[in-house]
Amino acid sequence: MSVLHESKLTLKLAVPLVIGQLSQMLLGLADTVMVGQLGVTELAALTFANALFHIAFVFGMGLLTGVSVVTSNAKGAGNHAAVRASCRHGLYVALALSALLFAISWVVSLNLHHFGQPADVADRTVGFFRWIMLSTIPGLASIALKNHADALNRPWPPFWISISGVALNVFLNWVLIFGKFGAPALGLEGAAIATLIARVAIFVGILLWLVRAPGLKDLVPYHWLRAPDFSEIRKQLAVGFPASLQILCEVGAFSAAGLLMGHFGATAMAAHQIALTCAGTTFMIPLGLSMALTVRMGLANGAEETHRLRTIANSGWLLASISGITTAAVFALFGASIAGLFIGAPEVIKLTAAFLVIVGFFQIFDSLQVCSAGMLRGLRDARVPALMAFISYWIIALPVGLLLARPLGLGPAGTWWGLATGLAVAAFALAPRLWHRTR
Repeated sequence: MSVLHESKLTLKLAVPLVIGQLSQMLLGLADTVMVGQLGVTELAALTFANALFHIAFVFGMGLLTGVSVVTSNAKGAGNHAAVRASCRHGLYVALALSALLFAISWVVSLNLHHFGQPADVADRTVGFFRWIMLSTIPGLASIALKNHADALNRPWPPFWISISGVALNVFLNWVLIFGKFGAPALGLEGAAIATLIARVAIFVGILLWLVRAPGLKDLVPYHWLRAPDFSEIRKQLAVGFPASLQILCEVGAFSAAGLLMGHFGATAMAAHQIALTCAGTTFMIPLGLSMALTVRMGLANGAEETHRLRTIANSGWLLASISGITTAAVFALFGASIAGLFIGAPEVIKLTAAFLVIVGFFQIFDSLQVCSAGMLRGLRDARVPALMAFISYWIIALPVGLLLARPLGLGPAGTWWGLATGLAVAAFALAPRLWHRTR
């Protein structure tokens, strides 16, 4: 089949995934705006708790990508028993991991003062952090079920359930933070409890849909509580664990870049945060494409339709390039206007606009590397890409950024050029590997 035809099939699967990822970004923005009305201390506590929470949650999300790969491979091969087992084992992994993360977080919550935060911020963080970490249990469980549904090429029902959960979360934020409709005003903790309730609702909604959906009877577990097959769980983890490390390498590199930016003053920090928010939002587009390409590669690989693999790869690179180039053009042409939507300080707007030019440049490579990594996961190739990610971000990107920023005198922009260099290396390293694997 032609590259354009494969691109259409990928887009059909990717659209709900992209919108779903963007909705999560909007949810974080809504939380920030609502909690910000409580005061600076509460907003700082939210930021601190979310920094810890996202490390754990991103690790769990990466681990559960194994569900998409195993399910799509099994469905492509027509092995319905293996499809059912993948769903059940993915749920087991999600529940076990989230319970472990919650237990660890409880211990961490007793020692938040050791992270160097102001005492009042650390004190206000404890309750919120415990509630938000409890929400990882239904949160990761629903992601496992959603990944299974996506791999079955049924992304829209879980998408609508998730969007409804996001709307419920925003409404419950308003009720529980500020004490509406007779509810107690719980403040910061109310935001976390709202998230917990919304995530439980999303999990229950997706589970009920999977069980009752016509056409899925043979593709979901007959017996959800059957004893696990640890050899099958290891198959999922063989893909998911390296994928989670790969994601953590990139997230950690950007966090470290933020710490480096602190050496250049408040203006640089503010501009960096705005640019990072813009980059994170537009990155949801290639990330959704990557998730869809993982499934499509897995289905073709499982069906032993090896003649389609390279065409799917070419279509993935085409879509990734279009996404990256479009983003680069928007940031280059309208960077200052975009920065002005966040802040009115002229010096911050000017620096942010300069950062966004670099962001646009590196998002071309970021789009290509994340889609290549997703397609390699669909072929059960995750360990070497994870090592490539570590080298690209921690051995190349951060040292180059530090070198450009300080000794070579590029200042804060040098840090972003370092990140761009690392992403370019990742893109150029992953592409030949994918080309070889799809021969």
